[in-house]
Amino acid sequence: MANRKELNPDASPQAAMGARLRREREQRGWKQRELGARMKYSPTQVSHGETALKIATLPFCRAVDVVLGLAGTDKSFEREWLGMTYGALLEGFPGFIGYESRAVEIRLYEVGVIPGLFQTLEYAATIEEHSVTRGAITPEQARERVAIVADRQAAIDRTPGPLIHAVVDESCIRRQVGSPEIMCAQYDRLLEFAEQPNAMLQIAPFTMGERRPFNLPITLLTLPDRSLMFYAESAARGHLERDSRFVGPTLSAYYQLQKYALPQADSVAMINEVRKGTP
Repeated sequence: MANRKELNPDASPQAAMGARLRREREQRGWKQRELGARMKYSPTQVSHGETALKIATLPFCRAVDVVLGLAGTDKSFEREWLGMTYGALLEGFPGFIGYESRAVEIRLYEVGVIPGLFQTLEYAATIEEHSVTRGAITPEQARERVAIVADRQAAIDRTPGPLIHAVVDESCIRRQVGSPEIMCAQYDRLLEFAEQPNAMLQIAPFTMGERRPFNLPITLLTLPDRSLMFYAESAARGHLERDSRFVGPTLSAYYQLQKYALPQADSVAMINEVRKGTP
């Protein structure tokens, strides 16, 4: 035990997670090499995770959860990692990101801004810069949020990719964010998305009026085991819901939204029309 490094869980969130990892391992009577073999990681990588010599990655945490039987639970290392990495975000959002990255189908509705999955980084940075100006977040948190946009987009850029059905309110494409150049690039990004074989894009026009079933953004996820959940946000917090008593009616409402939204061809035509009017 001469080489055993004493841990200080209070030193940082990473140190606290490392100390918990060591505790979970020792409770099972495993050496680092035994845990590493089960995870398909080296003993050195396990040691680095326990001592916080290197920051644990999300895949590492997921491998730990599978081996320890913590996957999908409130005590999962993935949940702890997401909380540390995305701590400046709304309650519920870190957990949602983890599920979103594994979803096989994503249905979303957005109001007021282009959905994060399709934002250019310049568009995202402009929004966060104004949040800093208002004093709502720090410059560091703004950089973190833009990085999250990039991470979320990278997570769904896989083969096979998830089926994505996006319904965006007309206000999303009418609202000017940043310079004309930023907006033109953002319109191009939306049009590129619409051309993807796994994508469907619809605009919910202002003329939908009272037929629009949602007033706030919402995302429904279908996971590989075909289970469903949704994530909804208010101005102050987010909520991840997995109870079928609430998910079912929300999915039905989303189908109604699709029914009254513009078909993709008409939606693309509207985006092109708005783009032409950008100075």
